[in-house]
Amino acid sequence: MARPGTAIALGVAANWPQFVLLIVVNAFVGAMVGLERAILPLIAEREFGLVSSTFILSFIVSFGVVKALANLTAGGLADRLGRKPILVAGWVVGLPVPFLIILAPSWEWIVFANALLGVNQGLCWSMTVIMKIDLVGPARRGLAMGLNEFAGYLAAALAAVASGVIAAQYGLRPEPFYLGVVLASLGLALSVFAVRETRAHARYESTIQPPTSQTTIERPEAAPSFRQVLLLGSWRERSLAAVSQAGLVNNLNDGMAWGLLPLFFAIAGLGPPEIGLLAACYLGVWGLSQTATGALSDRVGRKPLIVAGLWTQAFSIALVPLGHGFEAWLGCMALFGFGTALVYPALLAAVSDVARPQWRSSAVGVYRLWRDAGYAVGALLAGLLADTLGFDWAIGGIAALTFASGVVVQWRMYETVRAGPASGR
Repeated sequence: MARPGTAIALGVAANWPQFVLLIVVNAFVGAMVGLERAILPLIAEREFGLVSSTFILSFIVSFGVVKALANLTAGGLADRLGRKPILVAGWVVGLPVPFLIILAPSWEWIVFANALLGVNQGLCWSMTVIMKIDLVGPARRGLAMGLNEFAGYLAAALAAVASGVIAAQYGLRPEPFYLGVVLASLGLALSVFAVRETRAHARYESTIQPPTSQTTIERPEAAPSFRQVLLLGSWRERSLAAVSQAGLVNNLNDGMAWGLLPLFFAIAGLGPPEIGLLAACYLGVWGLSQTATGALSDRVGRKPLIVAGLWTQAFSIALVPLGHGFEAWLGCMALFGFGTALVYPALLAAVSDVARPQWRSSAVGVYRLWRDAGYAVGALLAGLLADTLGFDWAIGGIAALTFASGVVVQWRMYETVRAGPASGR
């Protein structure tokens, strides 16, 4: 909350110290998951002797299911209890994750560690998103989401490179995960001692913001029930529903990139450093580009970027089985990252455009429920297709689903950015 005697103001400039601090905190959140992007599938094969793609990708299923539920829970709790307690709780749950991976005597320990990581990511990333939206107000949501996702995914890219290099030098375990201990400790310390509550900013915004949603809700000045928000975000509200399915498909293809592509590249003869660089290229372009694409969505609208991004993703994924060699795949992963950068901040900003401040945290939680369920769906689908039809068919099938998602957005979503000059800079 604002300090006693301090007037509440909305905007990036008016709240830059806390805004920057939250960017740093989210960088630690992203780096925690980035540590796994290049080497965890290799640990499954080389240390635990797993051969089934479906079983190997089980760690992503546990991560996705738990993170999706954590997102939903975090949104509702943040509206009732405040943002900071949920952020701190997420780091407390995330602290044991690197220790579990380091000490794991069986693959089941890895699956459990990723369930805890899902809670960490669901609570902490949700709160950094919501707290930034609280601080900036209605005018620069796309920019705020672009900067938030930039920090998280650029840090994930750097962590993927670091883990690949460390693994090549010292082995797949335990050395790469010592970095996770440092990241979780710093994230927890900053959240406890430096981050301030932002719920008062959302209350202030609710007194000045007119509604955007084309769906009529009784007593718009009051928050709808959890059931209403769940129905609005899942089906009844056109843009929220379109965004939810697009988010699910986005993380469906990201789950494939996380779990299946490292195995595909390893079969083709690449080692951990090269696989780490490919993962870092995808995540790095995704992260860096969002500083521009998030702000662009404030100017040209959310819908064009979401549709273009999904179709760019589909094209780049379809090229992966057709490419041969590190350089060709590097281009595919860069294009894949750029398509994701077009989609990601625009989706979050669209949810914030539609939802009123009184129930915005819950709406973000519903969107993130569906989005991160995509990890589980993508891991299961990609694993089953790879085991039955082969890697090429699995990757091509994910590309087709991603293209179809863009068609759904084009058909169902209305533009959520209000016409007129922006305010509250």
